[in-house]
Amino acid sequence: MIKNKIIFLLPIAIMLFLGGCTQETQNKIGRSIQNWTGTNGVLDIYMGGKLVKRFIKIGKLTTATSTDGNTPRSYRYGYGYIDTNENYVVDNGEKKVYFEISNFSTPYIFYENPKR
Repeated sequence: MIKNKIIFLLPIAIMLFLGGCTQETQNKIGRSIQNWTGTNGVLDIYMGGKLVKRFIKIGKLTTATSTDGNTPRSYRYGYGYIDTNENYVVDNGEKKVYFEISNFSTPYIFYENPKR
């Protein structure tokens, strides 16, 4: 009997908690859940309107913060595989690397891999 009440009340408590949060807090919670579940992101970097680099299997792009943790920096970073032949698949020789991209001067698109 008590187990049924807990199962019934838990979703209600979660909805009330989330309803009381600000939009930014809800976004942070959503990103945390996404970090647990992972994503299959693709980052395309362009120069002169032409694709020059593609990273695949990116879990997330993170905005860098200052040492005190309160001020965002002007770049994002993450880990992904360099897709040298641009086929959305990790092939032999394509290695996982750390990368940084500028928020101001790097034209890029980040999206979910269409060829999961």
